[in-house]
Amino acid sequence: MSRIGRAPITVPADVTVTIGDANVVTVKGPKGTLEQKLHANMQISMDGNVITVARPNEEKENKSLHGLTRTLINNMIVGVTQGYSKELDVNGVGYRVAKQGKQLVMNLGYSHQVIMEEIPGITIDVPSPNKIIISGPDKQAVGQFAAEVREKRPPEPYKGKGIKYVDEYIRRKEGKAGGKKK
Repeated sequence: MSRIGRAPITVPADVTVTIGDANVVTVKGPKGTLEQKLHANMQISMDGNVITVARPNEEKENKSLHGLTRTLINNMIVGVTQGYSKELDVNGVGYRVAKQGKQLVMNLGYSHQVIMEEIPGITIDVPSPNKIIISGPDKQAVGQFAAEVREKRPPEPYKGKGIKYVDEYIRRKEGKAGGKKK
């Protein structure tokens, strides 16, 4: 039995969860509304304020979907109550970011500015010229948008310049002069 899949999910008081036909789960909370269609094999049931996920049999596919389904529902509930955020650091001489309206404007050493539009459900905050905070209720959307921002100038291993996550460690390499023997 899946240890994650069999754990019950407790729904907070300010969150409403509806389980529709074809396993469409809708979660409404203070930070927004999320809806996701989950696999038809999973049996999602709600008893009071507790959600449980069960699987019909011990087939390999159903075993792997069991924990996934429970985690997706839990992430939706956490997202509409607390939300998710990713912090990015911008390192490099002349590299800086700013927010203009709903656009993230980045100077990343290219001959042009890199501009990204804020997508619905995602909030971009720029507290300083070298820090970006991306937040929203949908964990997948926040992570995907943060990855797309990081992709504009990924960190390089020699000087560490580029956009990196705050908790990311960049393995540094020696330059070509460092490997010479005398």
